[in-house]
Amino acid sequence: MIIRTPRRLHLGLIDPSATFGRRFGSLGVALEGGYEIKIVESDSMEIAADGEDRETIEFAIKRMNSYYETGVNYLVEVRKAIPRHVGLGSTTQLSLAVASGIAGLRNLNVSVEELAKVLGRGKNSGAGIYSFKYGGFVIDGGVKDGIPPLIFREDFPDSWAFLLIIPELEPGLDEEEEKPVMAGVVGRVDVAMEISHRILLGLLPALKERNIKTFGEHLSAIQSLVGRHFEAYQGGEFREDVELVLDFLAQKTYGYGQSSWGPTVYGLILKSEFARLSAEAHDYLREHGIRARVELGLPRNKGAEIAGENVFLERLLKNVMGGES
Repeated sequence: MIIRTPRRLHLGLIDPSATFGRRFGSLGVALEGGYEIKIVESDSMEIAADGEDRETIEFAIKRMNSYYETGVNYLVEVRKAIPRHVGLGSTTQLSLAVASGIAGLRNLNVSVEELAKVLGRGKNSGAGIYSFKYGGFVIDGGVKDGIPPLIFREDFPDSWAFLLIIPELEPGLDEEEEKPVMAGVVGRVDVAMEISHRILLGLLPALKERNIKTFGEHLSAIQSLVGRHFEAYQGGEFREDVELVLDFLAQKTYGYGQSSWGPTVYGLILKSEFARLSAEAHDYLREHGIRARVELGLPRNKGAEIAGENVFLERLLKNVMGGES
C-alpha cells in the first residue's frame, strides 16, 4: 500500500503555564506535499530511506510490534519526504504513516489517537496528529492526561495559501533538544489570555467568514505573542536569523509567522498571488544574500490517504484513520 500524508504548519502554543490544568494547546494547518511511503509485508525488515527517516521508521515498526505483536518484517520505502527539523512536522507524519499502514495490513481497529500514544506523539501538541487524521485548520485543547483532544477543525479556504520560505540555516530543535525547553517553559498568563481572546473572537470568526485580511492580522499578532513564551530560548519573539525574511513577509502578506522552531517561515496569501510574490521573494533574498527555498503551501482539507491495489486494505486503513466516520 501507498500512504500519502500532509505536511503541517505549526501556528503556535497557547498556554505553557497550564492556567486551567491543561498545558499548551496548539494551532496548526495541513498542507499538501507530505510523505509518500510504500509499506508491504516482507521476509525481513527492509527500510529504503535516508538518515533520520530510517530511524523513525524502525522505531515505529518496533513500537507497533511491542504493543500489538504485529511483527517487524515489512518493506518500507520513502518515495517522497518532508525535510527534517525545518518546522513542517516530519516526525509525526512519518511515524503515523508507518503505524497506520501496519495497522491496516494487520486489520487492527485502532484510532490515530491511540497510535499516536503508542508512538509517544502528542506530548506537547496535537496539531500534527489532527493534521494527519483530518487535514484543514485544527486546534487542540491542551495536554492533561494523554493525547490532547481536538476542539476545533475547519476546512481552510481553497483560494488561500501560504508563501513558504525555508532558509538554509541551522535546523530547528530536534526531539531531544526540545525536551528540556518544553519541560521548563512556564509562559505568561497574560499572554495566554490574549492569545485565547484573539483566537476565539478574532481568528476563528475571520476563518468562518473567509476574511483573509482579518484572519491574517490576528495570525500575525498570535505568532508574536506565542514568541513571548519562548523568547528566552530562541533569542526573541522569532529566531534572530529569520528576522530579515519575516520583514519581507510582514510587508507583502496578510499574516506571517515562524512554524514551530523554524527555520521555515510563512506568509498568508491568496493562491493567485503566488507567482508575483514568489518572484519578489527571490529578488529580496538575492539582494540580502539569503539562501532559501521559496514554495507554495497549498492547504490540504483531508488527512492522510491510501492509494493501493487492494480495496479491502484501503477500507481497513480508512477505518483506522476515521475516514468512514
